[in-house]
Amino acid sequence: MKKGWIKIYENTVTNNSNNLKTSIIIPCFNEEKYISKCIDSLLDNSYLKNLIEIIIIDGMSKDNTREIVKKYTTQYFFIKLIDNPKMITSIAMNIGIKEAKGDVIIFTNAHSIYPSNYIEKLIFWLKKSGADEVGGIFITKPGVDTVIAKTIALVLSHPFGVGNGLFRIGIKEPVYVDTAPFAAYRKEVFNKIGLFNERLVRNQDLEFNLRLKKAGGKILLVPDILIRYHARPNLKGLFKENFYNGFWVIYGTKFAKNLFSLRHLVPFFFVLSLCGSLVLSFIYRPFIYLFVLALLISYLILNVFFSLEISFQRGFKYFIPVMLSFATLHFSYGFGSIGGLIKLLWERVKKVIL
Repeated sequence: MKKGWIKIYENTVTNNSNNLKTSIIIPCFNEEKYISKCIDSLLDNSYLKNLIEIIIIDGMSKDNTREIVKKYTTQYFFIKLIDNPKMITSIAMNIGIKEAKGDVIIFTNAHSIYPSNYIEKLIFWLKKSGADEVGGIFITKPGVDTVIAKTIALVLSHPFGVGNGLFRIGIKEPVYVDTAPFAAYRKEVFNKIGLFNERLVRNQDLEFNLRLKKAGGKILLVPDILIRYHARPNLKGLFKENFYNGFWVIYGTKFAKNLFSLRHLVPFFFVLSLCGSLVLSFIYRPFIYLFVLALLISYLILNVFFSLEISFQRGFKYFIPVMLSFATLHFSYGFGSIGGLIKLLWERVKKVIL
């Protein structure tokens, strides 16, 4: 991507001249704390209201989410509420695609707040770049106003926490990538390569984007398209979310070939090596040195180093919470991947036995 592309947008007066009908799809479940802020931020966008529709696909929420959304549907004719009784995100996304009347489809998240030029910028970059998909950068915010919530937001934006996930750690110039969050797609893309894989409970976007790239499609990540994303508010929520993300990276291979890149397997190999060397040490004692020195201590040193780095910037009260947040993020994903592998292997064994 050429330097200075950001200035192309800054020096161009779009004024909604793109005239592309846009469908915004929001899959949700039990989002009463966030859904209003999400919808309000989309309503505050500069894009003309007669060019957008907002389709909210609800997984039969048990809190007040549905009641909140219904108030919006009575006030705004272009907002719709559709049921998703199967409660699977990939199914919700496909329901939205089939319902959408726009030339462009934007997938959003109820946990996020979008800037006033969000839609306009996505449409602009789709047209200017010729990409099939355009997304932006996460500005990760705490789920609540606590130290632990703030540290979770910090580690989800740090290279030691999320590796080279560019949409989380940021970029300076637009760049073509493997995946982009809450992105805008040309609707014709779904006619070309199909819909999201409904057998995947998680990571359906990773699989779709890898399939898109394999078909010759281009995914553009733009640094000045900023999305305020609210992270999980506590370690329990962080563990649960990342455990299932890790689980479906491995178990999902049962339903899809193109599901992950190498970076998604780093926590899996780390935790597997840690557990494996510990178990083998009971059989052959020298493996304990691999467990303690090569794995446990090396990880601890890295965790302490980066936790101190953040603490020097934010204050020493963040040191222990940051260490715990890093460890929770890495180990939950790794153990989830191992769980996915165990289930995958067990199902194959059962097939042979039965």
